[in-house]
Amino acid sequence: MYSHASESLIKQAREIQESELQKFYSRLMKMLQGKELGHDTVDSLQRLHLILSATKYTRTLPLELQKRFVALLSSPAEQHQVLSAAVLRETLPLTGQELNYNQDNLGQLNSHAAGLLLSQAVSKGDLSSLCTQLLRNLESRPSEGPTHSLMHTLPVLNNVLTHSPECLSEDQMTLVSKKLVDWLRYASVMQGVGTSSGGFFTGPRSRQPVPIAELDGSVSGDFFTVLCVGQGFTEDQWMNVYSFSMLRHWLLTYHSSCSTVDADDRSEVDGSVVSMVSATSSSSRLLPPKERLREKAFQYCQRLIEQSDRKAHKKTDTELQKACLVEAVCILDCVCVEDASLVYRTFPCIKALFGRLSSELSNARVLLPIAQFYLNHGEMAAVDCENVWKVVFGRFPTELFNDPFLAHELLRFLRLNVESIELRVPQYTRYFPNLLKFLAWDSPAMVDDFVDLLPSMVTTGTAVELLHTLLDLPCLSATLVLQHRSTCLPISEPVGRSFVSLDAFRNPSFRGLFLFVLRTEAGSGDTIDRLSTLHELLVEAADWPRVTQCARTVPVLLHVFFNTIVTIADEKLLAHLILVMLERSSLLLNIPAYIKEIHRVFSCHLLRLCKLHPSLVVNQSHELLEFAGSTASVYSKEELYTHVVWVLGEYLSVSCDSRCSVSLITSCFEALEAVLFEITSSAPPTGTVCPAPKVINTLMSALAKLASRSHDLIPRVSLFLSKLRTVTRSGSVAWCSDEEDLIAIVTRGEELWSLLKAPGVAQSVLTPPPHVIAPQWHRDTNVALPLQLRALTSLTHSQ
Repeated sequence: MYSHASESLIKQAREIQESELQKFYSRLMKMLQGKELGHDTVDSLQRLHLILSATKYTRTLPLELQKRFVALLSSPAEQHQVLSAAVLRETLPLTGQELNYNQDNLGQLNSHAAGLLLSQAVSKGDLSSLCTQLLRNLESRPSEGPTHSLMHTLPVLNNVLTHSPECLSEDQMTLVSKKLVDWLRYASVMQGVGTSSGGFFTGPRSRQPVPIAELDGSVSGDFFTVLCVGQGFTEDQWMNVYSFSMLRHWLLTYHSSCSTVDADDRSEVDGSVVSMVSATSSSSRLLPPKERLREKAFQYCQRLIEQSDRKAHKKTDTELQKACLVEAVCILDCVCVEDASLVYRTFPCIKALFGRLSSELSNARVLLPIAQFYLNHGEMAAVDCENVWKVVFGRFPTELFNDPFLAHELLRFLRLNVESIELRVPQYTRYFPNLLKFLAWDSPAMVDDFVDLLPSMVTTGTAVELLHTLLDLPCLSATLVLQHRSTCLPISEPVGRSFVSLDAFRNPSFRGLFLFVLRTEAGSGDTIDRLSTLHELLVEAADWPRVTQCARTVPVLLHVFFNTIVTIADEKLLAHLILVMLERSSLLLNIPAYIKEIHRVFSCHLLRLCKLHPSLVVNQSHELLEFAGSTASVYSKEELYTHVVWVLGEYLSVSCDSRCSVSLITSCFEALEAVLFEITSSAPPTGTVCPAPKVINTLMSALAKLASRSHDLIPRVSLFLSKLRTVTRSGSVAWCSDEEDLIAIVTRGEELWSLLKAPGVAQSVLTPPPHVIAPQWHRDTNVALPLQLRALTSLTHSQ
């Protein structure tokens, strides 16, 4: 992990003796007492930090040295600030003196000193005391002390609120709200004094105040905002910037907790003086501090939206406009949640903003907060949100599926609002083929999001198509790769080896297949007829990294899908899903590990579905028997085939469904008997391995169960089992290569043969009644077991 030289230094730092350390403290103290701190002092500070951080034990510095480090926190050189803060963070404060010393010197506060203060505040009392000092600093006038520290006060206060929101009192909250109003709305509109370039005329009168400018270069005609530019900025303009950066956090932390109470207080006077005053910015001074801040935040964000329409001269300023728009729309959303009367004043502006930005996908990051605003307030304002969802759920995944930042933001938006979206955006589930493109493109990064989102996409109307889509997810991944390559590689350029599928993607005769995979909305069909053709076209994609990663996520999502569908589906839909599982077990992209995992998932949930609804076996008996009667399935779908046979033997019974007739049991018996006879009378086909003992044992058990329910079949089973015993005595057999496996099969056959000699006993053992499968004898008062348990308990406790 470390180089040899680094490990040597760390070892020396850990093994330093206390006497050497004290001498080092003395030398460092003399260095810090000097007027200038040179390179030797910096090297010594770095060495001290290494000594302190290399051991797990926290050391205490000498008092005078620690005071020197505290004084160094206000050094004009940031390197000294960083090193002193790092050293002090590794030491123990001297019984609270360190913290108090910093609070008495908030005039020299900077970000490094602030971080140290927060790290040493070990209780809410310390944080409350720190907040009191910070707010006292805010209240002081410029003439009362250094003013440059104000620019660091708000970030520190914001960090304190993040860790302990309850540390501010009501009066302190009111004070901060008033200060935020002043800084946001009434900052100076004249530029600050910039850094002089030198020269003869460098006096204070050599330059007249100049108004602030807009990003397009025009003179600003309104109040100062974060999107105003100039050669220099005054302190109150910097405080304006800091206030805007913490405004949303402040509103969410303190105003939202009080908005319910405020709404109740205003509910009876919605059309009264308060509402009239709220609607008029000129009367905002009459409002309480919280509502006044809300009003000023509204005005500030409206101004930012207006400024964002100006053509910026620099690309960085264009990005700044977008970032400010995101924050402005989020703040407007907050204030509208707190005060519903602002929704009607805000929506025209938001609607115009959406119309201006929606045509450019480069504005996608801004459009998501707009979508959040529509989601929260569209119903109240009675506006049509259809165009918003077409952009967010339609265009974004279709054209920006390979943008990881947008994918993260959009999926986060869905996760945070999934309940509201299900309730207010019914067309959301229709876009699942499009949303899954994010997962198909970057599966490892997105799988956690879709584990949470997939249940919201599962409905009785989308279940079948969604199951097909999940199974075709590797195909979607491959198709997205081809689409991306198609746009990057000209048609005239030779694509060479491993790009044969790109020619198929560009071939008009196959265009329909790929367009279905890339469809935007559900509802055009559950799947396609030429699915096997699509798999052949994408055969080379089986080892592409994106495709293999995507294939690994499908089993996880299938478990989520089936866990959800069993809670909402009726038997008719579940029966349809069983058919899909049987059909798609042989229609999967040729990735061996993927196919094996899908069969395993199908097997697991087939058992679960049939256990919950045993009548499904009778309903789908024809399809199940057709699958189980195929000898090829024994070799290609061993896992699923074994479970299908077990289901038939377990639930094809009158006790599970009264419609189960003798003829149905007989037809099932004959189909399974034929398969068992075929695989035990010949060698496996070329290129395949011998059937697993589990398959043969399951087939024999299923035949024995069916025969125990229709005694006419018992002689046929007994005859087969006796032949099996006779054949295996002669030595090895072609259909089983392992001697231990053959012994296990013969042993199981002898057990079944012995049971079938007593048909009544065989049925009780092979198909026990429910009360035998899940006994509760320890609770049944009609048997002697509870009495015995109580007696034993009393005897042991009396000891």
